Amino acid sequence: MNEVLLAGPSDGVAVLTINRPEARNALNQRVRQQLAEHFAALGRDPDTRCIVLTGGSSFFAAGADLKEIASASPIELHLRNVHRLWQAIAECPKPVIAAVNGYALGGGCELAMHADIIVAGDGAKFGQPEIKVGIMPGAGGTQRLTRAIGKFQAMKLLLSGLSITGKEAFAMGLASEVVPDDEVQARALELARMIAEQPPLAAAQIKEVLLAGQNAPLDAALMLERKAFQLLFASEDQKEGMAAFFEKRKPVYRGR
Repeated sequence: MNEVLLAGPSDGVAVLTINRPEARNALNQRVRQQLAEHFAALGRDPDTRCIVLTGGSSFFAAGADLKEIASASPIELHLRNVHRLWQAIAECPKPVIAAVNGYALGGGCELAMHADIIVAGDGAKFGQPEIKVGIMPGAGGTQRLTRAIGKFQAMKLLLSGLSITGKEAFAMGLASEVVPDDEVQARALELARMIAEQPPLAAAQIKEVLLAGQNAPLDAALMLERKAFQLLFASEDQKEGMAAFFEKRKPVYRGR
């Protein structure tokens, strides 16, 4: 059984759907492996310009599959190299949109935070409840959450295990948009198609520079931005984009 379904790419948009409804899309090793394989392949695919990651209209991912790890030893966890599977998602050069309905808890929240844009339903539930079962986040929850919403909000969620709604996540800065639950999937696809129409080289440079610059001194980050800006003037897409602007027509970007 495929526990991650791939649709597309169609018009530049690929959709990855976690498919473990019987477990509320809990993240087991197979799901992580399949996600890593898909993200690596789509990152290399010239026909893919944007990726939508979803769990469907009921839940995004309810967390890690505790049945797999409850009795594991530290060495067993180390040998699983789960961090390498997460790394394949984090390093994907294509823009990634998480469409979040329902639960995005624990590993599910961490997975959503690997995306570049989060579209949340107003009834979505975000949180890092690992402390309630005697552990802590292990796939970026303490780090990405703090960078998204700040130390004091992150500490409250991490130390209490409380969850927040999509509306609360948006207010804190964890979600890019919040929409009614029944509009999440359509809105994520709408944004993805909008991004897929943009020049892919520019999109890739924007993502790379933004992520690399987050942890760099401002002067170094500005240098990265400046060099990437200059580099794009070697692309055919830059010529096409500016010509289309002057000719008052829609540009056609080819990623060259």
